[in-house]
Formats: sequence, structure tokens, C-alpha cells
Amino acid sequence: MSKRQLVALLALLGLLIAIYLTLYKTGAIAALACSVGSCETVQMSRWATFLGLPVAAWGIVFYVALLGVALSGLQGSLADSRTVSVALVAVTGWGVLFSAWLTYLELFVIHAICQWCVVSAILVTIAFVVSWLDLRNHSRFETSVSA
Repeated sequence: MSKRQLVALLALLGLLIAIYLTLYKTGAIAALACSVGSCETVQMSRWATFLGLPVAAWGIVFYVALLGVALSGLQGSLADSRTVSVALVAVTGWGVLFSAWLTYLELFVIHAICQWCVVSAILVTIAFVVSWLDLRNHSRFETSVSA
């Protein structure tokens, strides 16, 4: 499995979590399966909405974008593109920063943790590391080709 395939898989897993949390937040499902933490407390807090949309819905947008970039980087002419690697690092870097802010809110403002939010933060952090490694590999590739 290539690094970009791994990022796509991580994005798909994150997308499923974001859809699940959005369905709860919008009332489409009545309860969350949350064996650790206080998912409902986090999801019902005033911090669970950002710019008029549930934070989880923003997660859907994020993970769809990440999945799109990762999958595009698997296509023919883009398979060795450094630009795709840079885009993956930029998108996942933004995701890590946003997840860090949300984790701060959970720990120090809401005083509750949502296990699904933690899993999402872990997924995006792993995706960032894998994307950074992909960028490093493509930077080396371009250096060796131009030399």
C-alpha cells in the first residue's frame, strides 16, 4: 500500500466518523455508542457548532477533500507529483491544527472527552505524518531526477 493509499484509507475512516457524529448532531440518530468519555456532552456543547454548521459536518467536508486529494495523487500523471504531496501536507496540517483546537476545548473548556473526536484527531495526525513522509519521498525523487 502506498502512502497516498494509506492517507485515502485514513480519510475514509475519518469520513465515516464525521458522518456518524453529524447524524447524531442533526437528530437523525438518537444516541451515540460511546464507551469511554462523554460524547453527548461534547456534541451538545455550544462548541459543537462552528459558523452555523455542526463541527462534525465540517469534518465531512475536510475528509472528503482529503480523500479527493489522496485519490487524485494515485492517478497516472499525478502519481509522482510533488504538488499533490504538498497539498496533502497542507490539508492534513490544517486538520491537525483544528483537531488540536477542538481537543483543547474538550479538555479545558467543555471538561469532557468524546472518544470519536479523539479517534478522528489520531487519524488526521497519522495522515499528516504519512503525508509528510510522502512529501519527503517526492522531494528526494525530484532532487535525484534533476541531479
